[in-house]
Amino acid sequence: MNVLLETTTLTVTAEETVATITLTRPELLNRFDEQLHLDFLEALARLGAEPDIRAAVLASTGSAFSAGGDFDFIRKATADLGYLINHADVGRRLVTTLLEVPFPIVAAVHGPAVGLGATVVLGCDAVVAARDATFLADPHVVVGLAAGDGGCLFWPQSMGMLMAKRFLLTGDRLTAEDALRYGMVTDLVDSADEVAPAARELADKIAALPPLAVQHTKRALNNVMRARASEVLDLAMAYETVTVQSQDIQEALDAAKQRRPGVYAKR
Repeated sequence: MNVLLETTTLTVTAEETVATITLTRPELLNRFDEQLHLDFLEALARLGAEPDIRAAVLASTGSAFSAGGDFDFIRKATADLGYLINHADVGRRLVTTLLEVPFPIVAAVHGPAVGLGATVVLGCDAVVAARDATFLADPHVVVGLAAGDGGCLFWPQSMGMLMAKRFLLTGDRLTAEDALRYGMVTDLVDSADEVAPAARELADKIAALPPLAVQHTKRALNNVMRARASEVLDLAMAYETVTVQSQDIQEALDAAKQRRPGVYAKR
């Protein structure tokens, strides 16, 4: 096994024609803070330049796949418009770069995938999840944010617009079984311990197929996503930027911290 990249937030390894990206900060629930955004982009770029890689597995360590975004971002963004604009640009590049990876990526989801964590999962080409340990959720609206980091792109494409509205407008969770039924998960296993082997088996199966056919099929399918991204992503990011600077977000965070209902100004 070759180590292609190792940072404080993730590792990238390769074994024959299959690579593995592993998120490695279980103590932070593998949240997508500024450093992981940048490292994940570097990992995707590094793998995209490897001519022998034909499939990849995206996995993580600890109890959660990823807890999503970082609340430190909210505090910094409310005080610094330049930081907010730069963060939005990095988030946009993360989504568009994920769509441009030439080979299929199998997400190995052994635990909760929340917010941007769920977005990254849905940006993969297959999703293996644990029946007893997994849920997906995008709680942007719960904390006062518009779902700007790809949720408005990937959720409707995966489960249909009406169901996406149902979950993005409430922040409610989906169990792994519900996610399978709605098209958010492709393969379900019984326990978290079975996720990584099942994801690797699927990646090996894909990697054994004629690579040019696989890659061109993925490109054609993802062209639909790229077209939708051009329509949705910039607008959603702009709305997220507006909500970061609103009074609603501070009230939502205070209400969550104090375990009380939020009280919001009339619009």
